[in-house]
Amino acid sequence: MNYWLDLFTGTTWKEFRQAGASISGFRPRMRKAAAKVQPGDIFLCYLTGVMRWVGAIEVIRPSNDQRKIWADDAFPVRFEVKPLVQLEPEHGVPMSELEGKVQFFTGPTDRGKFKGFVRMSPNRFANPKDGELILSLLKQAQTSPIMRPVDAKKLARKPLYTAERRKGKRTVATVVSVPEPEESEEPVSKAEASTEQEATATTRHTEIQYNLLALGADMGFDLWVARNDRSKRWQGNNLGEMPGMVSELPTQFNEATNRTIELIDVLWLKGNSIVAAFEVECTTAVYSGLLRMSDLLALQPNLEMNLFLVAPDERQDKVEQEILRPTFALREKPLGKVCGFLGFSKLMEKLAVIRKVGLATSLKPDFLVKTAQYFAKDEEG
Repeated sequence: MNYWLDLFTGTTWKEFRQAGASISGFRPRMRKAAAKVQPGDIFLCYLTGVMRWVGAIEVIRPSNDQRKIWADDAFPVRFEVKPLVQLEPEHGVPMSELEGKVQFFTGPTDRGKFKGFVRMSPNRFANPKDGELILSLLKQAQTSPIMRPVDAKKLARKPLYTAERRKGKRTVATVVSVPEPEESEEPVSKAEASTEQEATATTRHTEIQYNLLALGADMGFDLWVARNDRSKRWQGNNLGEMPGMVSELPTQFNEATNRTIELIDVLWLKGNSIVAAFEVECTTAVYSGLLRMSDLLALQPNLEMNLFLVAPDERQDKVEQEILRPTFALREKPLGKVCGFLGFSKLMEKLAVIRKVGLATSLKPDFLVKTAQYFAKDEEG
């Protein structure tokens, strides 16, 4: 008997249970992995986003049942299953309880990524004892439930969205995903951070966000900070409570666009318009911010706004290398032409001068365009 990971969102877990909890399914690309699942194996059910273990279901046999169980995806590779444990998300076993006890979560350095184990399902547990531990914790939670609140937005998130794109003269519907940031546990203190470099990067990221938000407020803009950063603090200021911070985004966009926009680090807003968008990258992997900007332009190709990637000065070459990748450079509107690079030092120097002479209220929204560097190459011929 093997233990397998079975991923759910709060929505798909609810739909699974409403349909009788007798059929579990996976996407077609997981057919090869699913072929190794045997009757008697156990799926351990994990809720992404809220990071809770909520169920254990025993595999009876492969199933040809193709009823519409889930609203947003077919999950056609299916198994007939028998529930062993089913928990409400609020009663689920937090992933944090497994730290140091399982192979994929050996300590603080595994927080959020969990060695990549929770990125796909079905995924077999390499160590059966890990599966046995989770099953025992689930049974204990069922017998003696503990109420732990969950984030309602994370619980309700959708894995896929419908967006429109042009195909010749036609507009066609396309299914897209909007990835969340890497899952993370509660904020790690500086003392707990795996390295001094990681702690510094986290602090620097928050510092830059704060300064961009403060400047936007001084210029008279409404503000938005990434949904997952709203509780972060800088010099006693909670980012999500700064003057001018809005609680809702403009409503003229489709759901996929709004999900993409709400994860951007900093936005300056004027009415229903986005004046400027900033992605702050403090680590060596600068491409996540570029991907989010590219996703936004793909969803809204006619959107006009100033886009900026803010990163350490020494990462300039890396930013140029990434932004000139074919996936960004060969777009109809190359990302390098519309997304400018702002080095930390140059940006902070400019902000210091603006504060010293009180220029903020007289600045035009696009003043940073003259400061930023753009890496798009001129076309030949």
